[in-house]
Amino acid sequence: MLKTGKVLRSQRKFSEEFKRKIVHEYEFGQLSIKSISEQYSISLQTVYRWIHQYSNYNNLGVQVVEMKNSQEHKLKVQQKKIEELERVLGQKQLYLEYLEKVIELADEEYNIDIKKNSETLQSGGSKITKTR
Repeated sequence: MLKTGKVLRSQRKFSEEFKRKIVHEYEFGQLSIKSISEQYSISLQTVYRWIHQYSNYNNLGVQVVEMKNSQEHKLKVQQKKIEELERVLGQKQLYLEYLEKVIELADEEYNIDIKKNSETLQSGGSKITKTR
């Protein structure tokens, strides 16, 4: 530790095999550059340098830029989700109207009150009831 309170970091050495493993994880989409940096405590610059050195896809002189999802892409995903939820809501509404019609027809045709009322006595289940 220095007098100023700063801690000196010793320089770490990484094997070529480890570096290739890191680049492989990035190339196959297993981890982003930021997550690699955080997970292994390696600076972003070091990860970018290893990608330039060991990547099969990147050539020297080509700048690697990892793009985040654009706002437009996020908006499209959210719009699709809204459409799906509206479709499901419409189906549920149709099913609710169907059930209400069945209850109404049961009351009209068979004189059966399916709706639960607090005043309605519960059926014993084993009694024989007279029909009209």
